[in-house]
Amino acid sequence: MDTTSYDVAVVGGGHAACEAALAAARMGAKTILFTINLDHIAQMSCNPAIGGIAKGHVVREIDAMGGAMGSVTDAATLQFRMLNMAKGPAVWSPRAQCDKYCYHQCMKRVLELQENLTIRNATVMNFLLEDGKITGVEAFPGGAVHTKAVVVATGTFLNGKMHYGLKNMSGGRSGDPASIELAEALRHQLGLKVGRLKTGTPPRILGSSIDFSKMGIQNTDVMEEHFSYFPPLENGFKVQERHFPCRTVYTTEETAKVVQENLHQAPMYSGIIEGIGTRYCPSFEDKVVRFAHHPKHLLYIEPEGENTDEFYINGISTSLPPDVQIKMLRTIPGLENVQIARFAYAIEYDFVHPEEIHRGLGVKRYPGLFLVGQINGTSGYEEAAGQGLVAGMNAARFAAGKDHVEIGRDEAYIGVMIDDLVTKEIVEPYRLFTSRAEYRLNLRQDNADLRLSKKAYEWGVLPEEKYRMIQEYSDLCDKTELLAKSIKKSGYSLYDALRDRHGDLDFKSNPVDYQALELDENNAMHRRVMRQLVIRSHYAGYLRQEGRAVEKLHSLESWKIPESFDYAVVTGLRNESRQKLEKTRPTTLAQAGRIDGVTSYELGLLQVFLSRDLQKKERGT
Repeated sequence: MDTTSYDVAVVGGGHAACEAALAAARMGAKTILFTINLDHIAQMSCNPAIGGIAKGHVVREIDAMGGAMGSVTDAATLQFRMLNMAKGPAVWSPRAQCDKYCYHQCMKRVLELQENLTIRNATVMNFLLEDGKITGVEAFPGGAVHTKAVVVATGTFLNGKMHYGLKNMSGGRSGDPASIELAEALRHQLGLKVGRLKTGTPPRILGSSIDFSKMGIQNTDVMEEHFSYFPPLENGFKVQERHFPCRTVYTTEETAKVVQENLHQAPMYSGIIEGIGTRYCPSFEDKVVRFAHHPKHLLYIEPEGENTDEFYINGISTSLPPDVQIKMLRTIPGLENVQIARFAYAIEYDFVHPEEIHRGLGVKRYPGLFLVGQINGTSGYEEAAGQGLVAGMNAARFAAGKDHVEIGRDEAYIGVMIDDLVTKEIVEPYRLFTSRAEYRLNLRQDNADLRLSKKAYEWGVLPEEKYRMIQEYSDLCDKTELLAKSIKKSGYSLYDALRDRHGDLDFKSNPVDYQALELDENNAMHRRVMRQLVIRSHYAGYLRQEGRAVEKLHSLESWKIPESFDYAVVTGLRNESRQKLEKTRPTTLAQAGRIDGVTSYELGLLQVFLSRDLQKKERGT
């Protein structure tokens, strides 16, 4: 077998790279994944948790399209919770605290067993170019590898610099070297527009030094829920019923005082860090400064694994010096004698401005080159993995001579995220929220398989066996819904009577009539059908309204804007709008309308000129 020629090369070993490599290989592309350290595949560098608000939706979408994150999470789960249950079902979000070592081992095994996929411990230094086209990569060790498509998923490794107070060192994360040569290649060899971002991590502490009696307790939700829609993995990693509690505790005024007294030692405040951090996940220094009116802040003490005594402190990311970190933590109830196993640090790294890519995640100037994850300015394992699946799929399509595919804002949170990235100006690490989705009543975590499986199967990224499982469930849902609407009781249909029972997933306090709907309460699929019907009934009227809005979106999405369209000929466009349109190069009128500053009047002008171009083509002139 030729080991120097592949269809797709994936650069990186994080969550984006894993899903990209698996997606390309599932589609039949001969794929190779390069990573600096095979022992750190799918490393949970920050919180060992998957899911959360909107992020849980993305994991379900990845699973619905054949990806691995959901099933690997189920194999590694220490605690599972459904967040936002006090609100409507559209924003319920699954979250799992994971065993970080189990997660890594399981994902590595999935990659090793995937047909058409080779994984290699090597560092990619630069790109092979012929006539301005990407033809492969140069790796060390190993040398040149020729490919038809390349997916770059480098996380925080590009020119990565870790900060511990006023001292810093080169590194992609603690324990791994930074990727210096590849960062230079993107900036100089390819000439892409590169910027600088920053993120951070909290300290890890030893459980033996924690007094848990002074803390609150947060137990797992007892419910019939996992992340994956499919049976457990068949590679030795089985879903286990682990119920590890997390703890809650508040910082004190003394904690804030320690921070205030040492701000001069924080690199963000001393000017050492150039990168921009996210306001939605600020460092603890930022919290103390920006929210000085809050005397205390909530922290979560979360286990890192079943066979380790390390705990993660969720909510206290910091770049203060190690001695200040110890002093700060020991002002918190239960941590008076705490021992730090791993000190917190901030990390800044290069990213490529996402105006360089289109909605298929390919680089506009270099067909066949795809960028995913933090290199595009996002934050979070889930956002990275969602992009990875799309890029891997499109890289395989490119290698096969096919056009790329795009996921719409009305189809998935993954589509919302990618559209935001390439349409909006990224000035800080992007984080996904349910509020970013205009059509979130339909983009629920409970129906991702129903929304996405058909397209994923047609694209070739979802295996037929999994597609048939979803179709069986979908058909039963539709059949049972029709039956529920036909059964009348006291002037209402049984379907309407289900409307207000959505808050009780197991219907223990408000039983439902399984027998009338020809369902078996002891059958797991039937119980899930019932839950789906309850949610559908709850949102029925609202979904009809949302459907009309989606139709309007589709009408604008159908207006395609050619890549070579000349905005200079559109008279009446303001200079600011013209510049933004030329920079973003939207592919449809709908995307053009989402660019900040482009007015509805200017959208109408574009439509007129596109109509003229279309008429000229039809006349053959």
